Amino acid sequence: MPISEPTAWGQLPDGRPLHRWTLRNAAGARVDITDLGGTLLSWQAPDRQGSVGDVLLGHADAAAYLAATAYMGGIVGRWANRIRGGRFQLDGIGHKVDRNDGDNHLHGGHEGFHHRRWDVERDGEALLLRLASPEGDGGFPGDVRVQLRVALGDDGTLALAYEATADAPTPLNLTAHPYFNLNDRRDDIRDHVIRIDADEFLATDATAIPTGRQHVSGTAFDFREPAPIGSRLYWPDPQLRVAGGFDHCYVPRGAVGAAPRVVAVVAEPSSGRRLTVETDRPGLQFYSGQKLAGQLDRQGHPYGAFAGFALEAQAFPDVVNTDDAELGILRPGEVYRQLTRYRLDTL
Repeated sequence: MPISEPTAWGQLPDGRPLHRWTLRNAAGARVDITDLGGTLLSWQAPDRQGSVGDVLLGHADAAAYLAATAYMGGIVGRWANRIRGGRFQLDGIGHKVDRNDGDNHLHGGHEGFHHRRWDVERDGEALLLRLASPEGDGGFPGDVRVQLRVALGDDGTLALAYEATADAPTPLNLTAHPYFNLNDRRDDIRDHVIRIDADEFLATDATAIPTGRQHVSGTAFDFREPAPIGSRLYWPDPQLRVAGGFDHCYVPRGAVGAAPRVVAVVAEPSSGRRLTVETDRPGLQFYSGQKLAGQLDRQGHPYGAFAGFALEAQAFPDVVNTDDAELGILRPGEVYRQLTRYRLDTL
């Protein structure tokens, strides 16, 4: 059976029950997902020797996910990444949204989509998740309705297909936030070798707000040819010092909004597992996990820095406060669509 029956998985503080589902494929891979935040709880996949292990970081239970601050595996909205000062202008009207990252808005605010209970139903061999976000949610205008279809293919591809509509103009920028470690026997991802198909990235200020595009040539951020994550972390690059590692949005090559294109490939030498990321989004946030220290794992023990990495397909951070603001706005009559695929195989 490709999808299990839902099983009980804790409850929200108001007593509403939570559940988890399991998607399986013919190759023996298994993905667990919950209606709490549409969170990807686990992804069991074989290494090159056929030994199955979990490639995702995670917490122990629902209460731990609700208490944590790392957005572990969740669906992020209404706005992935940051909005400077928690403010933006839309059609001449100023708006203030939650400020939960210093003076900035981050990942939907204090109670973003990753903490909501989504409605879940089967859709053939996939799961269909739905969420209604009311006017004023996190300070954002308009009622928004989101649908996410999650499917696990026999080729190891986990496909996330998003759609959303709004009854008033509003910023919308959705992403998934899984943390990967392709070697379940090691607690550090610095040996992972990454390629990012991008000639530019967005440099940031000390609060992680973009200051402009920068070419990757001659910088630690040049992953156009595969390179180990760890070796680059020690380059004398001012942008690495600002973030304590990588936490920057890349500008992948290829047409935006067309068919998804490959934007990144990550391989782990010992396990032989390889992750390929495809998306139709304009941006790809690469986070090397330097601030994961202290987040609790599934046994309640603290993760260390660089325990996992994230590759988040999204719009550019703070685009709503730039000349390209309209690229981040969903208007009535339009349909927000996004397709991102994570594919696991072995070398």
